[in-house]
Amino acid sequence: MNKNNRNKKTVVSLGHNALGYTTTQQWDAVKVTARTLADLVEAGCQLTITHSNGPQISMIHKAMTELRRLYIDYTPAPMCVCSAMSQGYVGYDIQNSLKAELLSRGISQTVSTILTQVTVDPYDDAFYEPTKLIGRNMSSDDAEIERKKGNFVKEIPGKGFRRIIAAPKPIDIVEIEAIRTLSDAGQIVIACGGGGIPVIEQKHALKGASAVIEKDAIAGKLAGDLMADQLIILTSVPNVYRDFGTPDQVNISSLTLAEAQKMIEEGQFGEGTMLPKIEAAIAYLTANKEGSVLITSLDAAADALKGKAGTLITA
Repeated sequence: MNKNNRNKKTVVSLGHNALGYTTTQQWDAVKVTARTLADLVEAGCQLTITHSNGPQISMIHKAMTELRRLYIDYTPAPMCVCSAMSQGYVGYDIQNSLKAELLSRGISQTVSTILTQVTVDPYDDAFYEPTKLIGRNMSSDDAEIERKKGNFVKEIPGKGFRRIIAAPKPIDIVEIEAIRTLSDAGQIVIACGGGGIPVIEQKHALKGASAVIEKDAIAGKLAGDLMADQLIILTSVPNVYRDFGTPDQVNISSLTLAEAQKMIEEGQFGEGTMLPKIEAAIAYLTANKEGSVLITSLDAAADALKGKAGTLITA
């Protein structure tokens, strides 16, 4: 075990490529992902893991909607329920694969999934300007039915229409004390999957919201709430880049908060790709100025931990 990383409280955020896009792809993908996570454990990282769920929640939503279309007695599942379902089955696959990988290396450590709710503001602007595509491609007639229900739809050229939902900012992680207790006890925790189940506080009750939360946003929030030593964001590229996708593309090995903010102002980061990750880094490092953020790919994670790859962001 690397002494420099011994008991280093680390939040790891997994992207789509760590999970695949179908149930069978996920079975194979999590085995590969588990090896990377086990490498981090062997390097002395105390892991709390969060993950994306875009393809998974979309698949569940499609299935439940089609079930309703075929069998009128079935009730369609609201988005909050689809989110809970995706958290459960993604967490199940990750915890089983990681547990098996750790045992194969002679490491006996508990891995558990916490079904996690996250409060959002019902007046968040995102509810008035939804952007997240969800569900199946629809005809114009089906799209009109959705509009009459009060849902938003968007035309996809050449494919029909799809429903779009809000992506509000996270406010509080409801189960944060349970997550913290398990983490402090040395257990590996999978939490806030897919950004968490979005809920709205109504007096003493929590009501599910028809929304999704950006998994990068919740990763920054989770790392800050736990005062983690490091946030590792595993994505599809090994580094953050300047002028990404152009002939002048340059990989960046390190950034300060001020430099990251300047690059945001320059429009260097894609809104649906790298920008949410940089914003998560800023949120976390604002909460914990002693921490650091490592952005890299799944394949490069081991080298990145040794300073041989990835982009390191510090306050």
